[in-house]
This record gives sequence, structure tokens and C-alpha cells, in this order.
Amino acid sequence: MRDMNADIAGAGRPTPMMEQYIEIKAANPDCLLFYRMGDFYEMFFEDAEMASRALGIALTKRGKHLGADIPMAGVPIHAADDYLQKLISLGFRVAVCEQLEDPAEAKKRGSKSVVRRDVVRLVTPGTLTEETLLDTRRSNFLAALARVGAGEGAAFALAWIDISTGAFRVAETAFEALSGDIARIDPRELVVPDQLFSDDSLRTLLRGLGPAVTPVPRATFDGATAADRIARYFGVATLDGFGGFSRAELSAASGALAYVERTQIGSRPALDPPRREAASEVMAIDHSTRANLELVRTTSGERRGSLVAAIDRTVTGAGARLLCERLASPLTVPEAIDRRLDAVAWFVDNPDARRGTREVLSSSPDLARALSRLALDRGGPRDLGQIGAALGGAVALAEGLGAADPTSGNLPSEIAAAVGALAALPPELGLRLATALADELPPHRRDGGFVRPGFSLELDEARALRDESRQVIARLQADYAEETGVRTLKIRHNAVLGWFIEVGQAHGEKLMAADAGTRRFIHRQTMAGAFRFTTTELADLETRIASAADRALQIELSVFADLVERVVAASASLKAAAEALAVLDVSAALAEIAEAERFTRPKVDRSLAFSITAGRHPVVEQALRAEAGDPFVANDCVLGPGPGESRGRLTIVTGPNMGGKSTFLRQNALIAVMAQMGAFVPAEHAEIGVVDRLFSRVGAADDLARGRSTFMVEMVETAAILNQATERSLVVLDEIGRGTATYDGLSIAWGTIEHLHEINGCRTLFATHYHELTGLADKLARVHNATVKVKEWKGDVVFLHEIVPGAADRSYGIQVAKLAGLPEAVIRRARGVLSRLEAADRQNPRAALVDDLPLFQSRPAAPSAEPAPPDPALGLLDTIDPDDLTPKAALEALYRLKAARAEGAKRE
Repeated sequence: MRDMNADIAGAGRPTPMMEQYIEIKAANPDCLLFYRMGDFYEMFFEDAEMASRALGIALTKRGKHLGADIPMAGVPIHAADDYLQKLISLGFRVAVCEQLEDPAEAKKRGSKSVVRRDVVRLVTPGTLTEETLLDTRRSNFLAALARVGAGEGAAFALAWIDISTGAFRVAETAFEALSGDIARIDPRELVVPDQLFSDDSLRTLLRGLGPAVTPVPRATFDGATAADRIARYFGVATLDGFGGFSRAELSAASGALAYVERTQIGSRPALDPPRREAASEVMAIDHSTRANLELVRTTSGERRGSLVAAIDRTVTGAGARLLCERLASPLTVPEAIDRRLDAVAWFVDNPDARRGTREVLSSSPDLARALSRLALDRGGPRDLGQIGAALGGAVALAEGLGAADPTSGNLPSEIAAAVGALAALPPELGLRLATALADELPPHRRDGGFVRPGFSLELDEARALRDESRQVIARLQADYAEETGVRTLKIRHNAVLGWFIEVGQAHGEKLMAADAGTRRFIHRQTMAGAFRFTTTELADLETRIASAADRALQIELSVFADLVERVVAASASLKAAAEALAVLDVSAALAEIAEAERFTRPKVDRSLAFSITAGRHPVVEQALRAEAGDPFVANDCVLGPGPGESRGRLTIVTGPNMGGKSTFLRQNALIAVMAQMGAFVPAEHAEIGVVDRLFSRVGAADDLARGRSTFMVEMVETAAILNQATERSLVVLDEIGRGTATYDGLSIAWGTIEHLHEINGCRTLFATHYHELTGLADKLARVHNATVKVKEWKGDVVFLHEIVPGAADRSYGIQVAKLAGLPEAVIRRARGVLSRLEAADRQNPRAALVDDLPLFQSRPAAPSAEPAPPDPALGLLDTIDPDDLTPKAALEALYRLKAARAEGAKRE
């Protein structure tokens, strides 16, 4: 029922209820206000109009304000989560305003008194905890960005929190790396100080990255009080026990915590202490590279078709989230990578243990998120049930893995640590939950019925009175009939007297006379032909029956509170167990796909090696098999230093469109990512020296929101690569320069290759249709050519998808156009034009081009300890003043310049 405790407003002063609404709304102007009225959340004024459009619900009206109708829209309480989910996905923030007292209590203060209400929580994209609002297989991070200082000396840091699991991490970053780090974290919401958000360059950078950006007052990130705020939240005197943090990191962490406290309004999420992540321990992957490689979602935003979808065999939500985090943040420390690979290898070598582990995990609930809801007082009986089930699964896993290796001496360190965390769980907690909770649990504690019969004698009695009151009354009636000898004695009920004992007139008179001394049967009413009595016992029973339902619920709520207190007290060990379950799930899942897809263990070290034998693209291979049953053509790739070389190779890949160049480029980048995340890889053999930065410029896309054309985007991304790649980086470039005029594009591609070879020195795959570039293999020592094999048959092209050494002399574009269905007239005309262009091009073959064009003779020089000798002609030129020369003197000066240039050429 809706709360109608206030009169509809007239044209003048609003009713007390509307005054209350306006006051609460004024305190939360940036949120839709869900105003609790009985069984509905109501919205008024502009909130109602926006919600009506967004949710497709009816827009009505309620009274008037300042002479105008007040728009109103509402959603029922029982369906509120569904509406919240839609609003949050559309970018809204919602303030939930609850009734803080029973309407009956408000009426005691007067007929026009308003039920006390206040906002109990702000619902934002980054602070969700409800199971129905969260994606089970995706983390829900709230991130905060802080900047300390200004100008070139400014320091940036990010802090990110998932209140649904308690994860809390911080890391320093730089402006250039900011978009990549935000893409790696993939937060649902990003909190920034308002003065930082007003920075045009930062606002432009953040546009289009994905998370909802929420500006907050600058004081939220106050660096002077940051350490105190964090210490106060975790109840410690100093942060020394958490590790060392920079000033920017403290500011970001404080900002994130302040926002959590503001949105949770008195509730305290069970967060882990902040953990610092060093940038040097994680492979740097910028935003565009993540998008190009489709690591966790495709360019269209879907999970299906991405790398994570292809390799995810996890059976728990926590495992799926951990897999995504590992994929988004590949490691750069070989020892840490090997620990992960050891765990995968153990499950590969022990298939029975793997199957048993996955079977137990498949029925294991989401321990971390259930714990978080309970800590925030938003949990229900099912969350307690999930904790209990997870504890049972943890015990079974610890026993099963211990049986697989009784001594634990041969267990890899990751698995051994996980088993240790599971074994450390308090056994009495699981036993208590199993004993207290019923088999079938309701979603809400207010529903009752979640405590197992037999757990509480008092509760069983209350339930018996509530559910079996007629049987209880019948037993009491039989006792009284036997005691008095009146077989016609009845216990009846009406609205005036309640429960009473009724006997005939003759028996009533005898009963009153017989009971005169003890007054056991108390006379209440004399009727025509009948007497009505009560007893102290019946009156007490009547009171207990009337309140049995309330008392039973109160007892259950007391049991619930006790169980929650016990669970929260054990939160540290429960969180460790949740992490252990996720680690076991990921390790077993990666072993599962390794066996199913013939993946092998890579060797990852600190060298500059990059040697892939029979490598495959994991996504394309599965798609080919699913669609047509076609096999994937595996290819080798060697980019490490050759004999006598100290830097990586640059391989120029040529060949026709649709021949497999882009697939080849991407698969090698994905193999590097998989290897360093700690997974087996789709190859017969893989040896990879740690990649510190991964760059991929593949495909074409514009950025109209920032006013960038396709070619501009291509150049911006290429510039980032040339400015940031190191000799430990892996660079994948596809069709650089194709977005502009032919000679402009060829020149840019040529200069890019020379810079990568001479300056960056990184391991590089460079796919191109500019066949002229293959001539650089004769001039640059570490440049190699590779091409895609094709066969021509009766004018058509057959793609073999094999990458072999050598250079292509044709792109077969017309053949591909024919396959695409271009009209035959267009194909004939294209063939004729191509023949004429090729005939003209034979006048200046590729081999001569390298030497003939002065532009390409001026490639960047390799760093040298000895400066180049000065050119005599340039020195002579500095002594000549053209304004003082006669025609004869000018001619003589020209001869002297030519002689000086010839002398300089001999020196070179």
C-alpha cells in the first residue's frame, strides 16, 4: 500500500511530505531520488519525468506545487533492483531514501506527522553490491585519479576498489600511460577532483574510455589528510604495515575511500588494505592496442569473439574475474610467471585432480561477494547459505588436493598456498552455518523461514503456535474436557472476547460452584443456555498465538544477526579462501583448455628471444572449427636477435588481402600476452623474452568525437609507438601509411621502419602492401622479409595462409575484389589500368628505389660515440654573403662550393 499520510498539496504551501521530499532532493541534486512510500519508491518533478522516459513507466501526478501539477512516477519495492540496473546502465545515479520508522509511530506524533525518511545509500556504477546488479564474471571497480603537482613535474596515481569483493589497489602512472592503465583496470566509474576534470587535455583523454566519470570536490583528495583517512578507515595508527606509498598514491587511495564512505552512508565495506602495484611488474598495453587485439571484448563491445571468451573455461564467477584481471595485466617478472605456469602444468599432468577440483568448484558460490553484502548489511539468508556452501567446498578441495599429493611436497607454490588458505578456515563456522540454516532459503531475511527446525527450541515453539494454533487449542480443549468431565466443553474465538471456554448452562453453574475456591476457570460471560470462561493459561496462550509470527521472525532475525557477526569476524580468512578458490579455478581452467586445444607451456625469461613454432590464433582457430570444421594453418615466427645481434628483428610481411597477414600479426601478440599472464599458448613451442610494452596498430578507425580522421588516428597511434617502444617491446604494425596519398604513405612507412630499426630496436612485425619496402632488407641488418603463400588457378587466387621467407611482388587486390562480387566490368577495367601502371613502374624497379630517392638515403643514424666530420662545403657556405657578390664572384664561389663538397664526399 502507498503511504498517504499527507494531504495532497494545494496551490500554496506544499504539504509536510512534499517539504520533506524537496529538502532531501536538494541534498542530492545529482541523483534520481527513490523516495520510499509504503511498498513503492516514488519520484517527483524532473526525476519522475526522466525516470518515466528511461524506464518506460507511467507518468502520473500528485497534487500541485506553486500552482502546477507535480509529476510523479514510481516503481514497486519488490522490482526495484531491475529498475536500478537499467538506470545505472543508462548512466544515472540513484539516491535511495528509506522510511526510518513505522507509519504507526509517526501517527502518534499527530495526524499530519510525516514518516521520518533519509537517504541510506547512493547507488552508482562503481559501488554496486547486489547480485542482480552485478556481472558475475566481471569485476566492478571504482577508480580514483589523483594528480600531485603541476606541469612536467606532476605525478599521477590511480586507486581502484571493488566493494563487491573488497579488492583495493593503488599504482603510480603518468599522463602518457593514463589511458592504458584505465583500460587495464576497466573501472565502471572513475572519480576525479573537479579542478582536474576541468583540465581540457585530461577531459579529452578520458572521453571515450568507457567508465562513467564523476567529478568530486577537491577536498576529497586532500593529500595532507590522506594518510590519516586511510589509517582511520582500517583502524591502524600508521600505514607502515601496508607498505610504502607515494604522495599521489595516498591522495588517490584517500579519494576512493572518501567516495565509498559518501555513497555507503554509514555502512562500512570490508575492504582489503591497499596493495601497491608497481608499473614495472606489468606489461604496458595502451588503450588502442587492447582494442585492436580484442583482449576482453571485441571492437563492437561484445565479449563473444574476444580472447578471454576463447580461453575462459572457469566454472566460478570469481575465477572468471581473476582470469580477466590476469589477461588485462600480463606480468613482466619471469619468476612470478613461472609460478603460475607451474600450477597450470600440475593440473595438466594430474587430470583426475583437475576434474575433481572443477567438479567441486562448479557448485561453489561467490564467497567474496556474499561476504561483502553481509558486511554492508545488504545480505540475506541466501548469502549466508553461499558462505556455508563455499566453506563446504573449500574443505572438500583441501582434502582432495591433499589426497592427490599427501605430503604437499610436490604441489606447485600457487596450489600449495591455496590449499593452505582453505585449510586455515575456521571449521566451527561452517558447522554453525550448516546446523542453523534450512535447506531452502528465502532471498530476504524479512521473509523468515530460513532457520532449520531444531536449531532453537524457542523458535520451534513460536512456529508451532503460529502454524499449528488450531492443533494447540484442540489439545488444550481436550485437556480441559478431561479435567472437568464436561465432554461438550469447547474453546471458541470471536473478535470481541478472543479465545474463551464455552459450556452449557448446567455445566457452567456446576463449574462456577466447583471452582469457587481455586478460581481456575474465570467467568467472563453468561449467555442464554451457555457460560463462557477463560483461564490464565488460555489468556497467556492467546497472547502468545497473537504474537507468535512476530516473535518467530524476531528470533530468526536474532539468529541471522549472530551468524553475520560470526561471518564478518572471520572475514580475513574467508577472503583468503575466496582468492584461493579463484586461483584454483583459473589454474585448472587454463589446464583444461591447454589439453583440449593442444596448447603448450611457453618458456619466458629475461632475454630478447621471440621464437614461436607452429603458432596459431586461438580465437580464429576455434571459429574456423565451429563454422566449417576447417583446420587452422600454423606458422612460425622468429623476432629475437640473430647470431651476433643484440637487438630484435623487424620482419616485413607482404602478401594479398585475406591471405592471413593480420591474423599472423595478432596471433603472435596474443601468444605473448597469454605467455606472460601465465597460460599455456597455442603453439608447438614458444620461447619469449619478457615483453615490457606491447603495441599494436592494426585496422582502421576514426575518432570523430575528437575531430580525428582515420589517418590522424593511425598517425597518433604510430607516434605513440615510436616515442615509447624500447628494445624489450613487441610492436605489431599493419598497413602504416595507407590512409593518405601513395607516396606520402610509402614515405611515412619507410621512415617508420628505419626509426624502429635504428632507434627503438624492438621486436617488430610490419605488414604492408608497399612492396618497395621489402628492399630495406638489403640495407638494414635486422630487417627480414616474409610473405604469404598463394597460388593462382585460372585467373583466381588460392590463399594458402602460410608465412614463408621472401617478398611478394603482387597484392592480388583485383582477385580479392572479384571474390567480393564487384561487377565484371569494373574488374576488366581494373585489370587494364593495373597493366599500364605496372608497365610504367618497371621503368623504376624497387631495387633501384632505395638508392635513387634521396629521402630514403637519410635514415636515422645509429647512436655513435664519434661525431660525424663537418662538411667543408657547409663551412665555406657560412663565409659567403650573397649581397656582396658580383656575378663573377658568385660563379667563383659556386666552383669553390662544388670542390669542397667533392672533398667532403671523399672523406665520407
